[in-house]
Amino acid sequence: MLATAAALLAGAGTAQAAGERYVALGDSYSSGVGAGSYLSDSGSCKRSSRSYPALWSAANAPASFSFAACSGATSTTVKNSQLGSLTSTTTLVSVSAGGNDIGFADIMGVCVLQSDQACINAVNEGTAKARNQLPGQLDQLYSSIRSRSPQARVMVLGYPRLYKLGSCIVGIGDTKRKALDDAADTLNSVISQRAAAAGYRFIDVRGAFSGHEICSGDAWIHSTRIPVDESYHPNSKGQQYGYLPSFDAIA
Repeated sequence: MLATAAALLAGAGTAQAAGERYVALGDSYSSGVGAGSYLSDSGSCKRSSRSYPALWSAANAPASFSFAACSGATSTTVKNSQLGSLTSTTTLVSVSAGGNDIGFADIMGVCVLQSDQACINAVNEGTAKARNQLPGQLDQLYSSIRSRSPQARVMVLGYPRLYKLGSCIVGIGDTKRKALDDAADTLNSVISQRAAAAGYRFIDVRGAFSGHEICSGDAWIHSTRIPVDESYHPNSKGQQYGYLPSFDAIA
């Protein structure tokens, strides 16, 4: 009986996925920067076949899949340039946005190259933007998604902490690492609150990445690397074992 029930539930889930009309929006964490295997037609957006949206689509064969996420996107550029695939028949949307709004790349540049205090100052400036400017920007984005696809289930994905503290002696020190992890917590808190206000589901990936941060010994996130734009982004394992299960459990 249990086996039969499980099979029926699995079949129902497969049938639901097959009927989905899925649109993947967002920034580099959704396009898959850092995972490699970039799609030839994605150009500087660097959409990867190893990203969680592409992996989910390949596994579930939805009725349609539109992959619009793009490296460097802010909440405003997602709103202005990625929503064309959303329609009244869209049933599932994933979106990540917020890191570029607070200047993530610039903050990392300061923290890698400058002093502890300069890093803390940059982080504080970014978290002030997260608290004071980002909520309104996210509200506009989420409202625009709702107006185009009022029946869709919208999944808002957060960001992992970058570092496991006290675990390695190379690279930046723990003062900077803690400041960056705290900034990730602040960013996730703001995104979670605005997603809830919009009636959307927030997917917190920090638990999935726990034990797999930079300095963990089994990192699913790149440290500084060439090409530089892949630095501090999930690698293919981060997409497959961090983001994908977190999304799949809700989608």
